Amino acid sequence: MTAATTHPDQHPDLPPGSLPAPLPASRRSYRITPARILRSEWHKLRSLRSSWITLISASVLVLAVGVVMGTTYTSDGGDSDVDTVVLVLYGSILGMLCTVVLGILVTAGEYSTGMIRASLAAVPRRLPVLWAKAAVFTATVLVVMTATALLTFLVAQFFLHDTDQAASLGDPGVLRAIVGNAAGITLLSLIALGLGALLRSVPGAIGAYIGGVMILPEVLSMLPYDAVESAIKYFPTQAAGALGSATPLAGEAPPAGALLALGLWAGAILGAAALLLRRRDA
Repeated sequence: MTAATTHPDQHPDLPPGSLPAPLPASRRSYRITPARILRSEWHKLRSLRSSWITLISASVLVLAVGVVMGTTYTSDGGDSDVDTVVLVLYGSILGMLCTVVLGILVTAGEYSTGMIRASLAAVPRRLPVLWAKAAVFTATVLVVMTATALLTFLVAQFFLHDTDQAASLGDPGVLRAIVGNAAGITLLSLIALGLGALLRSVPGAIGAYIGGVMILPEVLSMLPYDAVESAIKYFPTQAAGALGSATPLAGEAPPAGALLALGLWAGAILGAAALLLRRRDA
């Protein structure tokens, strides 16, 4: 009997030898593919008003601080030794806080609302959901923050063109630092996303990020050991700071090492979240 053959007992209302009508398109089963999971996660991210409010807030804060720095800077103010990109992108710290919260909400927020049960029921293998969330979030934040950093630099330089902080995108290290600044914010936010998936609690993930990523390195830096001082350079916030400087700073990790360290931190936390996702109930 072939796959297309039907047994009379299965469809008693059909004449002998007849085939049932095909199911309508709305009732056909669809395969679960990476592209469809990515599209689903993108739809969830962009359909939430809070996502765009948070991203726009991050951009506005970075741009606003950059404009303030540009309009108030004077060559005799004592900040001539500050890296130009660092100077105009001081607001990145505030923007990073916004994207970190968004990263936590992308994962832990679904647990608080119960939406994660529907997501995992639709994708029983589970892990593709986490990878799709991470990919969509990373791409979105990287694009938004790169555009924001580039715009902020150009606007600030409009006011700094006649000062000792005048610079252009063609100057050595400037474009790399602008992209590095956005990459640092993105990877820090990806770490937050991983903490949200790991702890499944918005307050818990925020507390873990503040305590483990922001405060712990400062506490460890008080220890009088050279090994600790060397290791702290590769902690997340310190590595992200090294990525956003156009000129290498004494005592900080080189940009390539800082980027690798940030990637490893994010990968380790996402890996731990993936391991627990497979073993725990939703």
